[in-house]
Amino acid sequence: MHIEIHGQGPDLVLVHGWAMHGGIFAPLLAALVPHFRVHLVDLPGHGFARDEAHFDVADSARRIAAATPRALWVGWSLGGLVALRAALDAPAQVRGLAMLASSPRFVAAPDWPNGVAATVFGEFASELRARYRHAIERFLALETLGSPHAQAQLRELKQLVFARGEPSVEALCDGLAALDASDLRDALAGLAMPSLWIGGRRDRLVPPAALQWAAAHAPHARHLEFNSGHAPFLEFAAAIADALVVFSAELPA
Repeated sequence: MHIEIHGQGPDLVLVHGWAMHGGIFAPLLAALVPHFRVHLVDLPGHGFARDEAHFDVADSARRIAAATPRALWVGWSLGGLVALRAALDAPAQVRGLAMLASSPRFVAAPDWPNGVAATVFGEFASELRARYRHAIERFLALETLGSPHAQAQLRELKQLVFARGEPSVEALCDGLAALDASDLRDALAGLAMPSLWIGGRRDRLVPPAALQWAAAHAPHARHLEFNSGHAPFLEFAAAIADALVVFSAELPA
């Protein structure tokens, strides 16, 4: 685990998505540091923590909670699962929860049309072992699909993804397995803190309906949507930071 601290103010934990690292948040971090003390995480097997071979959602949530003060947690995509797990398992450490293009269940099911096909993550896991970089770049393309600026965002993500070294293949497979198996829908009613669900209107990985549903089923929750794909912070960093400032100010002391 690698955590670096930037800025001054109320504490905020920022957790990245699959195959990425904290550096992916550069535009958002710049907008947050005037308002928050940001604890920027590299998950096990990713970025500056790539020497750790494996990744586990609950273990990562526990370790981050132990290493950081009580804070507003913000998680993007897979990082949202870590933040949600921390909110459920260590509520005293989580003032508020912001889920950024992240869902309590990523895979579609007969009672859940708001996810991707069940085969998607298995296909990526198989391809990772055969064509590592190609699999990651294909996932990046899926993340930008639907964005009005998809090509520019894809170029940006490709430049950033290996900026802190290559992530662990085993950790990436662990992350895909977590995305495939996660289903925390029934747990949302037990959230002890307010939550903010931020999504992209054109997101092909986490449909807007998933975040709308979550905001309707979690207590003291609301939904915010941008005209973006799966990485809204790449083009709406200032607006997302503003929303987090307002959200933080409304949280109990």
